[in-house]
Amino acid sequence: DLFVVYDNVQYTKKGWINRNRLLQNGRPAVFSLPLRHASDALDVRDRELAAGFRRDKLLNKVAGAYGRAPFFAPTFALFEELVRFDDRSLFGFIEHSLRRTCAHLGIATEVRRASEVAAHRGLKGQDKVLALCEAVGTATYVNPIGGVALYSPDAFARRGIALRFLRPLPFEYAQFGDPFVPWLSILDVLMFNPLETVRERLSAGYELVEGEAAAGAGPD
Repeated sequence: DLFVVYDNVQYTKKGWINRNRLLQNGRPAVFSLPLRHASDALDVRDRELAAGFRRDKLLNKVAGAYGRAPFFAPTFALFEELVRFDDRSLFGFIEHSLRRTCAHLGIATEVRRASEVAAHRGLKGQDKVLALCEAVGTATYVNPIGGVALYSPDAFARRGIALRFLRPLPFEYAQFGDPFVPWLSILDVLMFNPLETVRERLSAGYELVEGEAAAGAGPD
């Protein structure tokens, strides 16, 4: 019903805020957005893309990797629009990419910046999430399955909030006939699959696991 995207959290240098993975010669390869040199203590919304960001170089890298993919043309058209978006703000660039990709995929979920919700300021981690949930009046909080160890089902239950974890179901597809490489960017998924197939996977290709069950099993 609502996706809250963090803009007022500290930038994580070794995280995935400004990088992702694509398929290159049958192997995963990292691509990233270069950033202007600044303190790593700054929030994501205070970081900027480097003045020397060579957008054509990134586009050429993707074209070289996926030029023979069956759905290259429509996917590359979307990617080029995102890459050429003229915003030096790291968060502004990412938010535009998120919103445009959602529109392309038919995802109509409302997206709101965390900084627009005042109640959580000064809080971190689980306390920040709980405050955000209460501020927007949610009854259920959903987190990716990899975050099982970060949250306590009891802490959410005491606030009257159900905790669920999103576990993707296995999804393999042909990648130039090579052994399948999982967990790449949505870019890879769109290059090799019809848009209708991707939309079907978004609506049915996952399980929602209760917090208590997920905590007992641990992350996959």
